[in-house]
Amino acid sequence: MGKLDGKVAIVTGASRGIGEAIAELFAAEGAQVVCAARTLNEGDHRMLEGSLSRTIERIKAAGGNALAIQADVSVEDDCYRLVDQTKSEFGAADILVNNAALNYYIPIVDYPTNRWVRSFAINVHGPFILSKAVLPDMIARGSGAIVNISSVSAIGPGRGPYTSNGGGGTMYGATKAALERFSQGLAQEVWEHGVTVAALSPSQVVPTPGTVFFKLVEGMDDPKGESPEFMARAALLLASEPPARVSGRVTYSQAILKEFGWIENGKGTGIDRPGSGYSQI
Repeated sequence: MGKLDGKVAIVTGASRGIGEAIAELFAAEGAQVVCAARTLNEGDHRMLEGSLSRTIERIKAAGGNALAIQADVSVEDDCYRLVDQTKSEFGAADILVNNAALNYYIPIVDYPTNRWVRSFAINVHGPFILSKAVLPDMIARGSGAIVNISSVSAIGPGRGPYTSNGGGGTMYGATKAALERFSQGLAQEVWEHGVTVAALSPSQVVPTPGTVFFKLVEGMDDPKGESPEFMARAALLLASEPPARVSGRVTYSQAILKEFGWIENGKGTGIDRPGSGYSQI
């Protein structure tokens, strides 16, 4: 038996990278997975490889059940359509993974306002709208899980003096910090209803088409990177463990896997903040 037998999961940003890995693992664990993204077919994205079609093909080839829904999570109507179509095809969502994200590495002095607003729309407003859309059914059922994919960039550089200019990462860090605060606040709000809400970041940079494009890693096989499998397994853990053990966590992939005994050794980022729910390694 899989850990998610009989469950319905929505995974955004499932056309490549971390979202693709999460969707494939959730399907392998028995969930009916709705894969959402803007890129439906290979070649549709002008810069990055990966598509919903490819993700669905891999899931079905492995014996899983999945559905592709093209959606832009920055558009409120798309978010509600995604949730409604999921309910029509598979039933109400048991799990929501908010993985879709947008980033531009641009210093604030040069940042185009339209890009700033669009990034917040995808990275923060989309998870809010989708959470609001799935929560009524989760609350009525008395169970469910929302996993928000964050980043170590949510942690600011602290006070000066500084040895670098930050590389243009201020916007992305601001959106992920907002997402983490949203996650813990929502976890508190829905605690009494048995719904888990948690935020999860990679312990190390995950080689994906996006991180390769931005030169955060040297390639898909960069040994300094973290396999997307760690994020997929950590998302599975947060989605399947009882809320009392994981809700309100703001944690890292290898840290949470090591804590729960899903891996023996972990490496990478670990931060301990009083009351934050961060896991330290």
